[in-house]
Amino acid sequence: MKPSTLRIGYRYRPNRLAESYDVVVIGSGMGGLTTAALLSTVGKRVCVLEQHYTAGGYTHSYERNGYEWDVGVHYIGDVGAPTRTRKLFDFLSDGHLEWAAMDDEYDRFYVGDKVFCAKAGKKAFRDNLVAQFPDEEAAIDRYMALLAETGGALSSFGMQRIARPWQRALARPFAKTPDYMFETTYDVLSQLTSNPDLIAVLCGQWGDMGLPPKRSAFMVHAMIARHYLYGGFYPVGGSWRIAQTIIPRIQRSGGEVFTYARVREVRVEEGKVKGVEMQDGHFIPCDTVVSSAGIDNTFRHLLPKSAVDSFGYSEKLSSVRPSLAHLCVYIGLKGTADELGLPKTNFWIYPSNDFDRHVDEFLHDIDAPFPVVYVSFPSAKDPDYLNRHPRTSTIEIVAPAPYEWFAKWKGTTWGKRGDDYDALKEQLTQRLLAHLYDKVPQLEGRIDYYETSTPLSTDWFSNYHHGELYGIDHTAERMKQDWLGPRTRIPGLWLTGQDTLTCGVTGAMMSGVLTTTAMIGLRKAGPLMSEIYN
Repeated sequence: MKPSTLRIGYRYRPNRLAESYDVVVIGSGMGGLTTAALLSTVGKRVCVLEQHYTAGGYTHSYERNGYEWDVGVHYIGDVGAPTRTRKLFDFLSDGHLEWAAMDDEYDRFYVGDKVFCAKAGKKAFRDNLVAQFPDEEAAIDRYMALLAETGGALSSFGMQRIARPWQRALARPFAKTPDYMFETTYDVLSQLTSNPDLIAVLCGQWGDMGLPPKRSAFMVHAMIARHYLYGGFYPVGGSWRIAQTIIPRIQRSGGEVFTYARVREVRVEEGKVKGVEMQDGHFIPCDTVVSSAGIDNTFRHLLPKSAVDSFGYSEKLSSVRPSLAHLCVYIGLKGTADELGLPKTNFWIYPSNDFDRHVDEFLHDIDAPFPVVYVSFPSAKDPDYLNRHPRTSTIEIVAPAPYEWFAKWKGTTWGKRGDDYDALKEQLTQRLLAHLYDKVPQLEGRIDYYETSTPLSTDWFSNYHHGELYGIDHTAERMKQDWLGPRTRIPGLWLTGQDTLTCGVTGAMMSGVLTTTAMIGLRKAGPLMSEIYN
């Protein structure tokens, strides 16, 4: 496969734009693509503008030295049966996106010197927990019941996000989100059990939202836990297939997804959106703009400060903060996953069961143990990988890393940041590789190629200025804020993506559904939803 194959989208040039568009979408992450595809389905001509060289946001893949890696889609849940999630993926991709199941033990948790695991299937998940914690059966059953209860609450929460303020006020007595959804994950779980190992295992996927249990909202924890109850899955052909299979639906109505298309400003005149000004100075007129670029990008960098101030967003921005940044080591090996003994299981490696303490120590001391190290084996998960890259395999190691450690190199060019920067990267990389060798010792001396991304890489390629992986922090305080939804006070401006609902690929995808529903109204959205889900 040639490297250009992974460059999804059509390179931006002013003369390649259509004469007019009904909607302009900024950003081609999962929220932006979903919104664009659904609006296109109801007849809108949509222009999607992506500043990167390839479309997909955190769902994109890249190749280097004969290897291929995903950058954010390490696994997806809830797609092994005709669930709402699977039906939406099938609709957006016209059925061209296929999924491969991981091992039944899809997540393995190394907690200090103890090893636990999560198994696929609601009953298998529950029974496996009981087998690991036989004295905690009652607590585990109460936990499973809580997850079941949160399903309706999560749906209600999403619908409240698209309602107008007066509609929310009317509906609040009848569609109240339970208070425990806004408590911290630790506070809810500690009411079920006092066993710190059980709490640690139940929170073993906290890296999927970027906050340890004493800081995260239980609502988000429950969403993630429910999402993976039936195991993990990986897109056949690689994560880049997600964008590749969705874009034709956007093109079908005369729309397009443009890459290398950096927006300088969303132009607001006379109190309403007029279009977008590109980095090259070209103006695309359009009275409807959807930002999938994140809350911070949208209100601090894309909108005129005068508009942000006059519509009252300056104060609101102070109530949210960026999520934690990260490192990722991308590894290539000669030999197949089978030959090297690589599993279809994710590894979560923790120093102990005191997750929050280790995060605090790490944020203040670069030499403290990594609070979590996540290891993924993408080539083992993808049954098509060897057709594209024969006799090779890949691994990814992800760990948190504060943006502040790298801030002094901000503004430098990717790949040319100097010896000090490279030395710091190498030091951190070797620490992460030591975790890999400890768990998969047969790999020591077998690595053919590796490179490491830092928070500055995230800023450079994804335009997240603090290197944040999950947009804004998923705290209970953040989840309570009604303004973080599709609607804005600025006429013509809409929002989509993980900041308007919850993190992750499916969270961003569902945000696209909510944004589209809010934009076209329930009467028009009804037939569209029936087409998707029936």
